[in-house]
Amino acid sequence: MPDPEGSPKRWPPLGLPAGSVRALLTLLIIAVVVVNLGRGGRELDILWSETLLIALAHYFTSRWFVSLPPDVVKRLEQDGVIDRESHPLFLPRHSIRTIIIASFVGLAIYLYQEQRLIPPLPLFQREGQPLFDAKAVSLVSIVFAYLVGVIGRSVVGWFNRRRTSRPSRFWGDAKALVVLGTLAVAAIPELIGPAIVIPPEVHKVALGLVLFYFGSR
Repeated sequence: MPDPEGSPKRWPPLGLPAGSVRALLTLLIIAVVVVNLGRGGRELDILWSETLLIALAHYFTSRWFVSLPPDVVKRLEQDGVIDRESHPLFLPRHSIRTIIIASFVGLAIYLYQEQRLIPPLPLFQREGQPLFDAKAVSLVSIVFAYLVGVIGRSVVGWFNRRRTSRPSRFWGDAKALVVLGTLAVAAIPELIGPAIVIPPEVHKVALGLVLFYFGSR
């Protein structure tokens, strides 16, 4: 029996708009990470951190399309060549991305107010106040490094679309050289062996720059 005219070729899970299950999974992962970092006192399993970065990569990966007339896009959607544009969880466009960014901005503000982002001076240390949380700072910094790259990509793309001249290659080349150089500094001692020891901060900066680079591409 042929499908009704205009029906999608692939039915999304649970009858929800396409991407809704992925949105729910991502929001649950973020809820676990944010709540655990906000509470403090309990170490977050590294698997949650790794899964979080994978989920962020999914939601902030750019997709490049050729500009097509609306009637052509509609026909391609009906033929199953491209997916129909949908709004996960019936929310307005970009709502999930906004919730993700707002969650980590709120977490950073909370940790800052609790003086867990910056080590407090002994004179200003409050009794019973949670101690400076270096692991929370590392994860928040890594997430923000990726998000800054994503936002920077959008800003640069918006600016380039309004330029009449050809975009300069300087920014892309400089960014690539800085990231490659920093990662090489962190990677070479790991490849050579324990003969060379570098501060752990170098590894964190290198990882942050790599995530920034991937977010900005």
